Parts: sequence; C-alpha cells; structure tokens
Amino acid sequence: MTVTQLSPAPTAESDLDALLLAQKKAALADPMPDHASRIRRLDKLHNAILDNRDRMIAACRADFSNRAAAETEMAEIGPVLEGIAYYRKRLKKFMKPQRRHTPLVAMPARVEVHYQPVGVVGIVVPWNFPFFLGLSPLVGAIAAGNRAMIKTSEYAPASGALMQEMLAEIFAEDEITVVTGGVEVATTFTKLPFDHLVFTGSTQVGKIVMRAAAENLTPVTLELGGKSPAIIHPDYPLDEAASRIGFGKGFNAGQICVSPDYVLCPRDKVDAFAAAFTKAMSRSYPSLRDNDDYTAIITDQQKARLESYLSDAEAKGANVIRINPKDEEFTGTRKMPLTIVLGATDEMLVMQEEIFGPILPILPYDTMDAALAYVHERPRPLALYYFDWDKARGDDILARTHSGGVCINDTVMHVGVDDMPFGGIGPSGMGHYHGEEGFRTFSKAKGVLRKGKINATAFVAPPWGNFMYRQLMKMQALRFRKRKID
Repeated sequence: MTVTQLSPAPTAESDLDALLLAQKKAALADPMPDHASRIRRLDKLHNAILDNRDRMIAACRADFSNRAAAETEMAEIGPVLEGIAYYRKRLKKFMKPQRRHTPLVAMPARVEVHYQPVGVVGIVVPWNFPFFLGLSPLVGAIAAGNRAMIKTSEYAPASGALMQEMLAEIFAEDEITVVTGGVEVATTFTKLPFDHLVFTGSTQVGKIVMRAAAENLTPVTLELGGKSPAIIHPDYPLDEAASRIGFGKGFNAGQICVSPDYVLCPRDKVDAFAAAFTKAMSRSYPSLRDNDDYTAIITDQQKARLESYLSDAEAKGANVIRINPKDEEFTGTRKMPLTIVLGATDEMLVMQEEIFGPILPILPYDTMDAALAYVHERPRPLALYYFDWDKARGDDILARTHSGGVCINDTVMHVGVDDMPFGGIGPSGMGHYHGEEGFRTFSKAKGVLRKGKINATAFVAPPWGNFMYRQLMKMQALRFRKRKID
C-alpha cells in the first residue's frame, strides 16, 4: 500500500495568519451552525475514514517502520468512528439550551444557558497516535459547531500527509485545514490567536505552548502525560496483573501517554511478578525483529533516548531484564525489546523522566500506605492503574489519589470510552475532551436572561428605601438566616 505524499502545507507566518483569518470570517458568517450542518460534517469525516482505512494503516506503518495493523485499527480508527457515533446520537440534546433557576431578585424572567461554538479551534498533534490525537479532538470541535486548524507532527510525515489529503477532499479551507512542517511551523501555530487550542505532548513543551497561548488569552486543553503508576494489591493474582499491565505496556511499544510507566508491587512478590510479566510478554510477542504485531520505535533519536535510560540504570546498579524470546539482534532496525528494570532508584533517568517506550521499572512496596505515599510525592499522573478485586479497597484508592483518569483492573482502555472525559491534572494536563465534556470544552456557555413586558426591577429601583425594596430585604433576611454549625 502506497501513501500519497503531498506538497508541504503553508509554512510562512503570513500564510497561517491568512488561513486563520479565513476561518474566523467563516465562523462569523455562520456563528451557530445548525444540527444538520454539524451532522453532515461528522458524516463526511466518518465516510473519509472508512474510505481511507487501509491507507491510514499503511501510513502509520511507514512512519513507525513497523506498526501493528491491529493497533492502528484499535487506537486510531475505531475510537474516532465511535466518537462520531456518540455525538450523532446525542448532539441534539447537547445543543439544546438548558433551563436554569431564576433568583427572586430577577423575577419574572427566564434563565437559560446557550452553548455557542467558540469559533476556531487549533489542534497540535503528536507523533504517537497521528490520526486519533488529531481527529478525536476534531470530532468534538465539529460537534460543537467550530472550524479547526490541525498541525501534524513532523515525526509522522506519511500520516500527516494523508490526513491533509483526506480532510482537504471533504472540507473547505475555511472549515477544516491541516498544516504540516517542523518546529518553526509548530511554534508559529501555537502563537496564533485561536479561540481554543488543544495540545498533546510533553509537560515541558506544554509549558511553552501555554505561555504562547497566554499572549492571546487563548484557552488551552493540554494532554501531557507523565509517569502513570500501576499498583498491585497483595491479594491480586500476579499472572492476571502481568497480562493486563503487559497489554498496556506492549501496545504501540509503550509509546502512549497513558502507558503504565512503572509498577508498585508487594516487596515479596517483585521477582514473581517479573517472571509472570516475562512469560506474558513472551506469549504475546514470541519474536520481535520480524514480527508485524510488535511496533517499532518512531525514530532513531527516540530509540537512542530509551537506550540511554537503560544504560544509565545499569551503570547505577539496576538489574535490566530484556524480554527477547528468540535472542534476536536489532541492529539496523528501530525495534526494541520490552525491558524490565529492577532496583530502580530516583537517581536514575528511568525514574526521573516519562519513559514513553517499552521499559517497565518494577518497584517494591511494604504497605499500601507506603505505595500511595510514593505516588503522592510525585507529580499527579495522567492515569493511575489499580489491581484489586475488592471494590471497597478500590473505592478507597479512588478517594485518596489524584490523576487524570483511572482504570481498576485494566490499563489504557479508559481513553477509548467516549462517554467520559479524558484529560490530565496539574503537570499531566488541564481541560477535557471526549463525551459531553468535549462538547462543553469547545463551546461557550453563554448565560441568557430573558424578560417580558413586566419589569419588576422598576419597583425596587432608586431612590433606595422604597417599600418594595424594604420588603425584598425582609424576604432575604428570612431566607438567608445564619446556619447552625455542628
């Protein structure tokens, strides 16, 4: 399967300004697209994905040098189609103005909240899921009635070129447009005065993006990642934990913002879990080098970064276990075996940086309180994974921890659930999309108070101290008495 390469999108600052201006003019001309218009745009995107399914798989394979077709289906194509279906079913309800309570001082009046498109949404796409992380926020932006500009990653050029072609065939430039290019284009893109900006990437770059957006007072949704822990309760079967954690770690070779970054395991079960994890991964990936099911690292630079983490860990005394069932060599490829790190410490890079690859430190803990203290002492993660059949203990963990999202007895799959928000907290991000929260993120909640011919305010208006004003104050005094505090 070949992937069409297009000529580069506009890269000059003036070209990007012109594209944004055209979209803003179009948004002003149609500030509240009706339900039918939004559904039509969603349906066009739905059909384009179906028409280009094989090409999307081929583009991802080309960018990664090898990307499992099933992973592209499950993580790039299926979730976007599900998101479109979700909004098709619920959009009319989301668009409907909400009735709100009218306070005594404003009566008689009707109070509502209208959800209006913010205008033009900018979307910065990372390389690890080059379609899903561009099209998923786009679906929410379209459902909310917006225009959008998408900046693809230069590290996934085939996917970016295909996305540009797909969207150009079904949308006018003043509806949806895609731009490609390197760091300079991305920097200029984030400085544009969008009405909302979505960025997915590292915490470090997220700070730069937020500073750039602040110059225009542009609201941001930041999906940033971090070190997401997996905690195994002592009663949980290790084989089951290894299989479920292994799925999340092996998927896309760990190149996922919500990939389990490290495991907290009861101290007396660390070696047993390492053995169970090795067995589970050897069963899933009996070979690596020529196995189409096992995804490669996106670039040589990323592979070198990951290998430097392992070298650093080994030099500082960690036990590094490479899961390589056939003892294959990987020279000349970007494949990298799943690797366990035992004895990792805070002095090692593998525990200082988000791993974003097929490396899994396994850390011991003595008590659950100690495990939670370890998590609490570190920046709040994008995801937290807890393994325990006991619901009460699971509820306790939910109440005692902060993270963007949680899976209990699973990993990574919560991202694909449309009817709940996806987003980080603190260093792992801010804001949400997916589901109803996505619609609200890309909408302005505009409060509307509507009065009729009766103007009750005139009866209490100045000069103050009139009879109606005194009566209003008496009513408020009765209503707002001091409360007894136990």
